[in-house]
Amino acid sequence: MNKFKLICLTGLLVGSVCTIRAQEKKGHSFKIENGHFQYDNKPLQIHAGEMHYARIPHQYWRHRLQMLKALGLNTVATYVFWNFHEPEEGKWNFEGDHDLATFIRTAQEEGLMVILRPGPYACAEWEFGGYPWWLQNVPNLEIRRDNPAFLAYTQKYLNRLGQEVGNLQISKGGPIVMVQAENEFGSYVSQRQDIPLEEHKSYNAKIKKQLEEAGFEVPLFTSDGTWLFEGGATAGALPAANGENNVESLKKAVDQYHGGQGPYMVAEFYPGWLSHWAEPFPKVAASKVAQQTETYLKDKVSFNFYMVHGGTNFGFTSGANYNKQHDIQPDLTSYDYDAPISEAGWATPKYDSIRNVMLKYVDYKVPAVPKPMPVIEIPSITLDKVVDVLGFAEQLGGNEDEQPLTFEQLGHPYGYVVYSRRFNQPINGKLSLKGLRDYACVYVDGEFVGELNRYFKHYDLEIDIPFNSTLQIVVENMGRINYGAEIVHNNKGIISPVTINDIPITGNWLSTPLPLSETIEPTKLLGLGQAIDNKQAQQNMPVLYEGSFELSEVGDTFLDMESWGKGIVFVNGRNIGRYWKLGPQQTLYIPGAFLKKGKNSLVIFEQLNQQPQKSVRTVKVPVLDKLALQ
Repeated sequence: MNKFKLICLTGLLVGSVCTIRAQEKKGHSFKIENGHFQYDNKPLQIHAGEMHYARIPHQYWRHRLQMLKALGLNTVATYVFWNFHEPEEGKWNFEGDHDLATFIRTAQEEGLMVILRPGPYACAEWEFGGYPWWLQNVPNLEIRRDNPAFLAYTQKYLNRLGQEVGNLQISKGGPIVMVQAENEFGSYVSQRQDIPLEEHKSYNAKIKKQLEEAGFEVPLFTSDGTWLFEGGATAGALPAANGENNVESLKKAVDQYHGGQGPYMVAEFYPGWLSHWAEPFPKVAASKVAQQTETYLKDKVSFNFYMVHGGTNFGFTSGANYNKQHDIQPDLTSYDYDAPISEAGWATPKYDSIRNVMLKYVDYKVPAVPKPMPVIEIPSITLDKVVDVLGFAEQLGGNEDEQPLTFEQLGHPYGYVVYSRRFNQPINGKLSLKGLRDYACVYVDGEFVGELNRYFKHYDLEIDIPFNSTLQIVVENMGRINYGAEIVHNNKGIISPVTINDIPITGNWLSTPLPLSETIEPTKLLGLGQAIDNKQAQQNMPVLYEGSFELSEVGDTFLDMESWGKGIVFVNGRNIGRYWKLGPQQTLYIPGAFLKKGKNSLVIFEQLNQQPQKSVRTVKVPVLDKLALQ
């Protein structure tokens, strides 16, 4: 090849590469214009489904996104939980299950647009509505208000989020087409009428501005019930509705707050509903959901199924609600939500009903439904080691103070604290824990006395403490409130004086956090405690059970906890969540991604131990709707 031809060819190649790069950089466009969502300058109807990457093992993200696409949807929506990424102040985690950028890129690879809901408040039946627990320790900080200390932290969070995923906006070649500003703020305004409306609006506008300053340049939107737009809508963001089935009401509300024109979007269309411990598992009929889906499709209303796939509140991530009957309503470990795609990623009859409707209306190709993940059953796992938790706590020591210390004072985010106090003189009468947050088992010298329970508003019991005896109270944090005005009162443990016969018991309180967190090292943990013979495992004694099992093949499975009392389970050192005999959830989902060929470990913290156990099994079908209140 002569020199002239080589120069020409080189020039052509360079020009081609530059053209390709320019095209890649340009990508697609998304905007709100002339009352429509417009994708590449063409009107678009958003058919979205919500799933939260934080509730799904990262190994399963692609499968769940493919399930969403096969339902006939074109967009995935997800909350971003601040506390999932900043569990300790200044310590960020965007790896593995926390790798939001990979989730978003995977969605793009599957041909989906992405709607990001970064809060900073999320709700979502998630611990503290997504806020980090440690915010409660910051002086002069008031969450969800036009408060300088709080807004300084929200700006740090949003700036870091912008660094992680800002380059994945559609304007930069990524799939993110919209970002939500705050979340359901109108409902909070209605509940916090002690705060001037002007301050509420100032706060809401500042969160929107912080998102923009963090580099989010795609269209912003808010999300509220239509009757709450007055408090929740903010200038420059599209008001979208939650739970609005009436299309005319939707259009009227949006027009009022968005210049007299659309687009119209139901940001949360509920095909199922949230579920609490000790309450019936709510279900929504497939026919009703399919009919409402068709209504939206006919009227060109965009929508987002909340949830299309719920997933699981692994570890201590589940939040709580409350009402007049119950001071707290802890959310289940399962976030199945009666969604079209089940907790384990299976297509349900509801999924089939919706898909059939979608296929009648969409003008794009809908792929075949992916196969579910393999499912296995383990008939019996022998529990061959037992550790006494009260003795274990004594060896750990603790923090001594005049009063029991809260979880926050102890720097202990979640789980359990053992409170103990030695009595040099006998005392008996009514023990009261008005400041219990949230559940307690009470012992005297290791003997079970009774349980106290914030759910049932059971804060008192009769007690008899002999001379030179020790009172022990094992307190469980069952999840911080995630919705409503009470979200600002979320300290855990024992938050006010313990009394006996209305006399405050002060001095020499020992507060011992139990090292049971999101993950554990089973051998190291159990090595700290005193092993006891399983035959001698005293009834009503809180214990740690350990077992192991061998697998030649891995797959999803469900741990059957129906004969157990109350506690949490670790599989290969990973906290898979809480169980409670009251139901309605009686099984715990174990993803195959958490298992391995060969030897696997199992650790169970059983708080009640009313029926000492020797083994546990798994089943292939979950049980999420069986109440056992007696």
